[in-house]
Amino acid sequence: MRTFVQIIALFTLFQAYGQFEVGRLFEEMPSDSVQAPSVKLHTSVKPAVRQANVNGKTGSYLSVAGLGDLHYFQNDNSGYKAGLGLEVNGALKDKFHFRLAGVQGVNKTMSFYSPNTYIRDSVGQLLAYTDLRGRISYTPNHIFNFQAGLDHNFIGEGSRSLLLSDYGTSYPFGKIRMRFWRIEYSILYQFLRERDNNRWEGKFASSHHISFNAAKWLNIGVFETVIFQPKDTLLNRGFDVEYLNPFVMYRPQEYSVGSSDNVLLGIELSAKWKGHMLYSQFILDEFVLAEIRARSGWWASKYGGQIGVKGRFKRGEHKFFYRLEYNFVRPYTYAHLSEELNYGNQETALAHPYGANFMEGLLEMKWQHKKWFGKVFANYFMRSTDQDGFNYGNDIYIPYINRPFEYGHAIGQGRQFNGTRTILTGGYQLLKHGKLSAFVENHFTYNTIENAMRYTLVVGVRSMLWNDYRNY
Repeated sequence: MRTFVQIIALFTLFQAYGQFEVGRLFEEMPSDSVQAPSVKLHTSVKPAVRQANVNGKTGSYLSVAGLGDLHYFQNDNSGYKAGLGLEVNGALKDKFHFRLAGVQGVNKTMSFYSPNTYIRDSVGQLLAYTDLRGRISYTPNHIFNFQAGLDHNFIGEGSRSLLLSDYGTSYPFGKIRMRFWRIEYSILYQFLRERDNNRWEGKFASSHHISFNAAKWLNIGVFETVIFQPKDTLLNRGFDVEYLNPFVMYRPQEYSVGSSDNVLLGIELSAKWKGHMLYSQFILDEFVLAEIRARSGWWASKYGGQIGVKGRFKRGEHKFFYRLEYNFVRPYTYAHLSEELNYGNQETALAHPYGANFMEGLLEMKWQHKKWFGKVFANYFMRSTDQDGFNYGNDIYIPYINRPFEYGHAIGQGRQFNGTRTILTGGYQLLKHGKLSAFVENHFTYNTIENAMRYTLVVGVRSMLWNDYRNY
């Protein structure tokens, strides 16, 4: 371990320039993560850290932009979301970069369109929300980058992520990123919470991610995370110092301290060819190899997988992006004995929005021509709900104790239903500064429980600075 630290320190002494600005999570055309093959680029950890120019000097700046979040919804009922805000973005040479954005608004609509914000409160029939995002980044040299803030983080190349997604509620975090040779190593500390009656109960997560570019066209990623509560009936331990160690493996450490914390392991692979990429993920919660080999359907065989292909190309001034993706997660994955130990935050999943016990296939097409853009999203899913008073493993916020049987569990068990969602979007960028765009969305949804097609019209003006998923 000492030798490893000394090597990093030696690299630090001979590297003079930084990585500078932290990018955004929003995947906008054409800046998707399908980049030219290179052993230096690591695109599965988002937002990216942009490289400074060759002399390491980028100058200082301060910019202010107004933000808008105005929507009108119409289906069986009508509703609206109205918010205004401000973003301050700045940098000090190539070392410090910061971003602070906030939108204050009210929402009167279906629960599906209610914003997943860190601060929200009901006022009569209205939901008042404050959407705060902030991130400060310090890059002392070419190897290290330190970040802290209130925001999302994302791991993966897919539209969804089975490791860490950004569709739910933002959270306070601290992050360290180290890049040397063909490796980028990230450490993430998350400060999560869940509501217990009328008060918030804290929970923590600590994650490691190693990204290795084995070749210009091939990337291998390894992920591990542990979710733990600051106190239980026996101990008030706060943020466990054992998990602050950036080089410790969580599963052996969990056993050594005799805890019942929740540890998840993951791996991802991606292969690039020009402007196209084949990618995959595999998440492992719990398993016994003998049970998997026996195909017994043991309840604790908890895992999920993803495979997809995406790419971008041009035709004159027209830019295009496509994606095909398949996801599946077995029952009870991400769940635990309590909500303080599950893989979620403020009643939303930290990975796939469907939670567990599902299969999904999706298609995306995007087009951009100057300030005009268009999008098509479509998915087909198989999900389930609980029945007969038993937990069939779809809701990660229900403890897995009340399961109907020990063996024979399979995806789709319980009250199974299938469905589709299609979203057709067209829009125009009004202002480049603040990325303010006007758009029209057409949502077509169907599931076998309702057995009817539902149409929802969404018209709005929004500053597209972060993802606002409505495709699940």
